[in-house]
Amino acid sequence: MTVSDYILDYLFGQGVKHVFLITGGAIAFCVDAFSRRKDIKCVCVSHEQAGAMMAEAYSRVGPGFGAAMATSGPGATNLITGMCCAWFDSIPCIYITGQVNTDELRGKSKVRQVGFQETDIVEIVKPITKYAVQLDKPENIRYELEKATYIAKSGRPGPVLIDLPMNYQKAEINFKKLHGFTPNKEKEYSDTGKLLSTKINKCLNLLESAKRPLLLVGGGIRLARAEKEILKLITKLKIPVVTSWSGYELVSRNNPLYVGAQGVYGERGANFAVANSDFLLTIGSRLDTRQTGGKPSTYAREAKIVMVDIDKSELDKRRGLTPEISIQTDALEFITTFLKQTTTINNKAVSLWVKQCQSWKKRYPVVLAKYYQQKKYVNPYVFIKYLSEELKYNDVIIPDDGGHLTWTMQAFEIKQGQRLFSAFGNSPMGYAFPAAIGASLALNRRRVICIDGDGSFQINIQELQTVVYHKLPIKIFILNNNGYGIIKQFQELYLGSRYIATGKGYSCPDFNSISKSYGIKAVTIQDHKNLRAKIREVLEIKGPVLCNVQIKSNQKLIPKLTFGKPIEDLSPFLPRKEFYENMLINPFDQRVSGDIKKINEIN
Repeated sequence: MTVSDYILDYLFGQGVKHVFLITGGAIAFCVDAFSRRKDIKCVCVSHEQAGAMMAEAYSRVGPGFGAAMATSGPGATNLITGMCCAWFDSIPCIYITGQVNTDELRGKSKVRQVGFQETDIVEIVKPITKYAVQLDKPENIRYELEKATYIAKSGRPGPVLIDLPMNYQKAEINFKKLHGFTPNKEKEYSDTGKLLSTKINKCLNLLESAKRPLLLVGGGIRLARAEKEILKLITKLKIPVVTSWSGYELVSRNNPLYVGAQGVYGERGANFAVANSDFLLTIGSRLDTRQTGGKPSTYAREAKIVMVDIDKSELDKRRGLTPEISIQTDALEFITTFLKQTTTINNKAVSLWVKQCQSWKKRYPVVLAKYYQQKKYVNPYVFIKYLSEELKYNDVIIPDDGGHLTWTMQAFEIKQGQRLFSAFGNSPMGYAFPAAIGASLALNRRRVICIDGDGSFQINIQELQTVVYHKLPIKIFILNNNGYGIIKQFQELYLGSRYIATGKGYSCPDFNSISKSYGIKAVTIQDHKNLRAKIREVLEIKGPVLCNVQIKSNQKLIPKLTFGKPIEDLSPFLPRKEFYENMLINPFDQRVSGDIKKINEIN
């Protein structure tokens, strides 16, 4: 067989049934191999960036491995944004690029380019891949594929890239004589066996003496395939639970121990729980500044923090936040070992703490009563809440970035079994729509809910043709505020409300007309009149549909953290008396210990 035939055979063996690509001269031999297969298909996209994002989402919900191909030069560089999504969110994907013939490579010379569209993509993407290599001879294709796949899936997962010179793609090989890759059997993390058990015992000692313990669930738990185990741990510990955004889908909203999602755009109740905790166990969460706030030293400042992460670099980054115990291990191994060593906590103080956290959750809902009374336009918080109530337990929901991502993560009420994710680490405009395509194909053309914005949707709007060609029942909800809402709010706070490139200079098209030109049904929702019924109507339409949801151009993200404040003190600020009543520890802005200091705040 040829190298190209072998690659498709190998990918199929990894569970890949769809490869996202745009053809080109330098990848044409590899693409031609699809003509000889019926079990693995190429999905022709309209932009390589979208294809890279489709592969990433395909890996998230499907076989655990996604693949995309592109030609050399601009085709390869167009993959980079999607590759970054896989890198920062730790998603195993393989990107295969075509390259000029080996006799056209510039080699070690200082000339910029020899072959047409020759670009050294390997060196470009090394900082955003776990492994990137150019095939050096046809006989090494098995070795490089096996090595790349192992690296992509092991330890902290991530993307890999193999660059294929054209003359190697068509080279014939004897697959029976190919040599394979033998992985190092040592684990990529240090805390295992007795060392892990010892650290867990120290963690248990802290937990047993705590009066206000808290569990933070992060996205690393799903990466470790520990979704069932984390629910067992929650049930056994019986302590309050908060999540990061990437861990949001792991715990249902109606779980009696769940308080909410925490962070700079988190729920007030969840942030109060973090701030007032005296013990914080965080599993699979890297505690970035979107969770801790801009001053990590203020985060859970009176809590003994136990941080569990597979990546030593995440444990060592500090920035003002120093864990009491750092545990470098796989989340699944940690949770299963922890479950064996712990018992149910029967502490009266902890029971009172659980009630306190649930009180915060009930007292500070994100969707306020006054939002329902809005007359003009649609309030995004009400819309997202209604949408979440209408969706099924097995639905996949993918929001994009910016304002509509924030409104979704704040107001959506997750059900157990649903998937809700975005490219949280990279968070590029234009992710949700192609990701929805990749997810739908991975799930055998199932319905996927795409929540987008008028600005973000335009980045990959061309993929409407991909949806039409493959007849995918994707429901696209565009929260249309005719501008970049999250940046507008930033401009109001810090740039004197000069709406350059958000209101002034920005425009968007008639999405309904564009959708119809592709042969996709379009619906507009302008206000709250029959809002729930209209959402239900869109969801019941067979095939793809675009729903243009009109929201106010100055719609705010509420609540949110302003710079310099700890995460419990969100804007709009609570009256100081009320705020202090919620603080069981000394408030950060209170300079005299034990006193409730009256300060002026702009509400």
